[in-house]
Amino acid sequence: MPLHSNHRVVGFLACAMASSLWGCGFFFGKIAMAEMSFAHMVLYRWLFAVAVLLPLIVMHRPGLSGKEWGTLALSSFLGIPAQFLLQFYGLSLTTVSHAALMVGTMPVILAVGATLFAHERLDATGWLALAGSTAGAALIAFGRHGTGAGHPSLKGDLMVVLSLAIALFWILLNKRLLNRHSPIVVTAYGALLGTVMLTMWVPLGYGVPPVAHVSLKAWLALAASGLLCTATSTLLWNWGMTKVPASQAGVLLNMEPLIGSLLGVFVLKEHLGPSAWTGGLLILIAAVTLTTHSKAYVVEQPQLVL
Repeated sequence: MPLHSNHRVVGFLACAMASSLWGCGFFFGKIAMAEMSFAHMVLYRWLFAVAVLLPLIVMHRPGLSGKEWGTLALSSFLGIPAQFLLQFYGLSLTTVSHAALMVGTMPVILAVGATLFAHERLDATGWLALAGSTAGAALIAFGRHGTGAGHPSLKGDLMVVLSLAIALFWILLNKRLLNRHSPIVVTAYGALLGTVMLTMWVPLGYGVPPVAHVSLKAWLALAASGLLCTATSTLLWNWGMTKVPASQAGVLLNMEPLIGSLLGVFVLKEHLGPSAWTGGLLILIAAVTLTTHSKAYVVEQPQLVL
């Protein structure tokens, strides 16, 4: 049956804003990683995020069942330690532009995942928009890049893509919880659980995080990463996912490679050729088409009568 929502447009805008903020994450992360390891950067990023979310944790009782706590714990593990450590390890091996551009594969991963696991179906327009978005991402990914901020590597790029496959299950598990609980509860308590996991693992695996010799520039980058690219973006995304299907919201994730590429070009002085700019235009056209002309359907599963 068709999915309808009076707040559909606002939901899409929330997902687009979240994706745009995520697009700044690699940029801020690279600044901090000039003075610390990728694992320490990830830990500080989430500590800043939880500090911002702490008032929401205090003001909102979770109301989760035992089974739902298990789902949230698994979601938090996949979405925070597993995804972020792998993703930023990849970033440590490649450039901001390449890492951001690899995120262009996420809408395809999410649409396929929503089809297989959430029983969502896009109409023909939706799949056409998704194909255009993917083509745009491919044009960007295979375009020529400069190396002003370091050298890209296939290993780093693949690590980022693998982290996105892990992020799929974080999104779908959260989507299940969001059917019964508020975005604030799922976001705040999920962030708390994931950050506790990071706090236990990172010092053991990577040593004690640096403090004394970290510059103000790096601290500001970490704070912006935690406040804007983590706490705010995750709240916006989870709220938006209550208004729109996962398969449709997925195309808006391509705002992340677009923003990341622009930061690489204008701030880090990396070069993108004509094919990359064409790809960016395709991504925007696909996003507009999907949000204004496409419909998604939930395929109801047959019920067993015992």
